[in-house]
Amino acid sequence: MKKNVKTKENITKFTTEFKNFIMRGNVIDLAVGVIIGGAFGKIVTSIVSDILMPLIGLVLGGIDFSNLSIKLGDAKLMYGAFIQNVIDFLIISFCIFVFIKIINKITFKKPKNEEVKKSDEVILLEEIRDLLKKKK
Repeated sequence: MKKNVKTKENITKFTTEFKNFIMRGNVIDLAVGVIIGGAFGKIVTSIVSDILMPLIGLVLGGIDFSNLSIKLGDAKLMYGAFIQNVIDFLIISFCIFVFIKIINKITFKKPKNEEVKKSDEVILLEEIRDLLKKKK
């Protein structure tokens, strides 16, 4: 019977640790980021396949990229779909790059020629240091 009690304790401990892990801000932020990223990816894919690629095809003489392919034996290589996916990737990468640059500017603003305000502890320690220097 002891083994059964130990197993219940281990499960309870594991469950508590898992709950604490899940409730940490980083995990929740990551989950939100993944969900928003997935939705953003769908929007970009729609923009590329439904708006940009038809316009690019029109400019290039009416080419429909979604149907571009090469037939090799029984295999059909859909290189038009690959081109669309590369454009998707480039647009998403560019948007993430711009977003991170903006976040970094907002988050990591450095004071310009401003003296960093000293804490009370630092001021007290400097005074003690100065008094010790005077004693010598």
